[in-house]
Amino acid sequence: MAVEKERRDFLGMALGGFTALGGIAALGAAKRTWDPLPSVKAAGFTTVDLTEMKENQLVVEKWRGKPIFILKHSKDMKSDPRDVVVGDDKYFVAIGLCTHLGCIPAYVPDVHEFHCACHGGQFDANGKVLKSPPPSPLVIPPFKIDGTKLVLGEEGPEFKEMKAKKLIA
Repeated sequence: MAVEKERRDFLGMALGGFTALGGIAALGAAKRTWDPLPSVKAAGFTTVDLTEMKENQLVVEKWRGKPIFILKHSKDMKSDPRDVVVGDDKYFVAIGLCTHLGCIPAYVPDVHEFHCACHGGQFDANGKVLKSPPPSPLVIPPFKIDGTKLVLGEEGPEFKEMKAKKLIA
């Protein structure tokens, strides 16, 4: 009878150990499904080199599936608190979606304005509403300045300062 008890104890411990290993494997698999995919992590930050940009020429980058407008201001454009200053140059940076219904406005370089063809909204070269229906300015994405590079997706001191001054929606 003692041999039978030892055998049952061994089978119980073996079954318990096997169940514990299966549980640990299941938890590991569940955690992997909760983690963002590598493609999503890579889309979290976008770095843009500003050295090659020309004045009054709109550059459109992609960040998290959204168009990002980057416009290097020319000397005749007026300064604005929403300007992103890198060295001696000033840039306008915004998510390129109209705040009315999400259309993509076109930049008109001759008049330094963005025109939304969907419903006639207009924004100036700093993303402020000139003509309704857009309810608010173009949205500035989180950014950080790293030398002559703009890192989209990270809140740097310049972005935090704009946020503190309530210049960012």
